[in-house]
Amino acid sequence: MSLALLCPGQGAQHAAMFERASPYPAAREVIDAASTVMARNAITAAAADDRFDNAQAQPLLCAATLAQWQALREALPAPLLVAGYSIGELAAHAIAGSIDTAACLQLAAQRAQVMDQASPPNAGLQAVLGLTREPLQALCEVHGVYIAIANGSDHFIVGGRTAALQALAEVARTQHAEIRTLPVHVPAHTPLLADAADAFADVLAQAAVNAPHLPVLAGVDARLVRDGETVRHSLAAQLAQTIEWAQVMRQAFERGARVFLQLGPGTALARMVASAYPCCEVRAVEEFQHLDGAAAWVHRALERR
Repeated sequence: MSLALLCPGQGAQHAAMFERASPYPAAREVIDAASTVMARNAITAAAADDRFDNAQAQPLLCAATLAQWQALREALPAPLLVAGYSIGELAAHAIAGSIDTAACLQLAAQRAQVMDQASPPNAGLQAVLGLTREPLQALCEVHGVYIAIANGSDHFIVGGRTAALQALAEVARTQHAEIRTLPVHVPAHTPLLADAADAFADVLAQAAVNAPHLPVLAGVDARLVRDGETVRHSLAAQLAQTIEWAQVMRQAFERGARVFLQLGPGTALARMVASAYPCCEVRAVEEFQHLDGAAAWVHRALERR
């Protein structure tokens, strides 16, 4: 089978993010577990104004992704592989069996906590579109900013302090780049969160982590994660290292993935894969009114392949 599952990162949370999955008992178990971890109703939290705050966003995203997976898993063939974008990598490992659902949600909350504690004030992320890596890297070095995520040849997320990001944006616009500020208020995947990476490594050292039952691609280098120790290393390292998402997409394609389904809220990952690999069939769950429509599409797409 050539199905790859994609698990999203922060930015696309919305009030109805649990709507498709919540009627399914298996999904309700995930939502209830998230409510326990967050000490508030997860469905209510998804509609609250603070849903973009790190402490709320990370467990919510894992919960929304895993709720859809639990609702869909019996209707889908076994995936060829799973990949996750930023916090989505944690959800990917729950899908792959490296960690159980309850542990994933608890780890998501702990991940957010150590990131918030390590983050400098007035910092965050912004997208830069229209510059290739070399000239963008030169701007980053001048302004004290870092490439956080490489999405494509001219599509990057950069992280740093707000003043530095604004200074970089001003110069990048003169080079015809498009700038988009993201609703993330920590400089994730940059050396500014080195302390968070160390703290999360300590958290993961105490967690029950197994070798994944399904192939998972690591965000920092797109390599296949095969054992529990590599799970721990990759999940901690990505807090302070660049996510090489373009390499992850390429590796998924080279390993034979031709049908991609994005779980969770939003469609960003699906759109990136569809743009980079137009020969593939790519959809996001949120494109379907009901989950059975998403499952039916996967089967039809695989039959066409």
